[in-house]
Amino acid sequence: MNKDFLVAAFYKFVPLPDFRDLQPMLLQHCEDLGLLGTILLAEEGINGTISGSEHGIHQLFEQLKKDQRLRDIHYKESWASEQIFHRMKVRLKKEIVTLGVAGVDPNRIVGEHIKPEDWNALISRDDVRVIDTRNDYEYELGTFSGAEDPETDKNVAMFCTGGIRCEKSTAYLLEQGFKNVYHLDGGILNYLESVERENSLWQGDCFVFDNRVAVDHDLSEGDFELCPACRMPLSPQDKESPLFELHVSCSRCHDRITDEKRAGLLERARQIKLAKDRGERHIGVNQELPPANS
Repeated sequence: MNKDFLVAAFYKFVPLPDFRDLQPMLLQHCEDLGLLGTILLAEEGINGTISGSEHGIHQLFEQLKKDQRLRDIHYKESWASEQIFHRMKVRLKKEIVTLGVAGVDPNRIVGEHIKPEDWNALISRDDVRVIDTRNDYEYELGTFSGAEDPETDKNVAMFCTGGIRCEKSTAYLLEQGFKNVYHLDGGILNYLESVERENSLWQGDCFVFDNRVAVDHDLSEGDFELCPACRMPLSPQDKESPLFELHVSCSRCHDRITDEKRAGLLERARQIKLAKDRGERHIGVNQELPPANS
């Protein structure tokens, strides 16, 4: 795999009452270093995925760690053969991962972190129910065997892409009275990096919130792409459906595409081709995807 662009996914729950003031400075740092991606700032912390040169990524984290509140921030690295983002955004949010329940604070209470090398033994126990906290379209691409919804009073082992969603989910379950709540330290991405394929209980690919769409067990880019209309992941098999229309729609959304929308999508595809023929990069549409570790 070509190692042209380093991808860094990171988050930290930490009080940032001045998060609005941090936005312009952080955006300027990223632009000066030639980085692209999305960073979310809220009073509860920071969450982001960025891509660029190895030097640029490492320089940014050196800058971040000068803030004592972020001195122990960690990030997961992977590689991409081309730039996976169209622009650099630093956005202000109410929450860095949306739960919609007031008062849930992972800094106060959170589930027990389980290292990737101990995860298989935990989720193989009969008294543990495995919970996938991600969206249904992420689940469809890949998950751990037996993962389901948390309607149980058994021990609960939760996981998500990069770990951040579980910080809040486990905190919420503990506040609801669950006693033994665990979560995969560093999420699926950390598991795939740490556990050899022959010992892995992961099945399929892992959805990531950038133009790679998904990564395999080696954290290499998968064979998926996003539907131009509904932004759901498409496999090579999905594109063989008679309801799939190139540059327009897939079997999930074909019946919702208006003539106006179809014409707009085809024009966008034409503009992308023209830009490519000129040797330029078309910035595309604003996908409004959250960071990969959500």
